[in-house]
Amino acid sequence: MIIKNAVLDIVCGVTSKLPDTGMPEVAFAGKSNVGKSSLINGLMNRKSLARTSAQPGKTQTINFYKINDEMYLVDLPGYGYAKVTQTEKEKWGKMIERYLHTSQDLKAVFLLVDIRHAPSANDRQMYEWILHNGYDPIIIATKLDKLKRSQVQKSLKAIKEGLQLKKDTIVIPYSAETKQGRDEIWRLIDSLTGLGTVKIK
Repeated sequence: MIIKNAVLDIVCGVTSKLPDTGMPEVAFAGKSNVGKSSLINGLMNRKSLARTSAQPGKTQTINFYKINDEMYLVDLPGYGYAKVTQTEKEKWGKMIERYLHTSQDLKAVFLLVDIRHAPSANDRQMYEWILHNGYDPIIIATKLDKLKRSQVQKSLKAIKEGLQLKKDTIVIPYSAETKQGRDEIWRLIDSLTGLGTVKIK
């Protein structure tokens, strides 16, 4: 399918009732400064539908982006660097957990990590938490364009070892600048949702 339209359809705060969309959903989790909004914009082929910010922790809600009235990309609140109280972070955590537990339509969770750095304790905790909630996260290693090509394999190895990934875990390097990895991510989403080949206009 060609991406004809992509809209921010539903925004859920900590007290919101989570929607039953009745459409396939794939969710994206990651640290506040890992490039999650840039990835989602890249996937939707939009410049600024998902709001990017120089201030980490801008996404404090679960944002549901509807694609072609057929599926949702779900942006989960960032973790790690957000300048909010521990109580606030715990509320976000409960909100994310509630979503992972209750969504009838969630097909996969993508966990974003920065390819330039070994996974942090927060990354590791999030990975284990997603596993604990019944999903095998697919890893997207962002900021690929910031690395020399010769460093990529070494960095991917550090991610696999740092997160202690299961042997068959998929890891996709991604660049918001060049969009390298975008088609691979869409092919994966396509196979997980059964919606047919996604083509970017």
